[in-house]
Amino acid sequence: MQTLKLTQIGNSVGLILPKEVLARLKLEKGDTVFLTDAPGAVTITPHDPSFEEQLDIGREFMREYRDTFNALAK
Repeated sequence: MQTLKLTQIGNSVGLILPKEVLARLKLEKGDTVFLTDAPGAVTITPHDPSFEEQLDIGREFMREYRDTFNALAK
């Protein structure tokens, strides 16, 4: 666990992430991150949660119609 301080950045308040955290999340200056509310916490992730949901729906659709896709691929 790391303790981070909020810092004044212009007219805003920002959180500076250590290099180790940026490396672990594979983030660089200018990248976009997403904040997701979780019970009792906030999650910061480089992955768009709505995109993940769309992928899951697509995977389920492909599983459901697997035989049809196999027939079309022939």
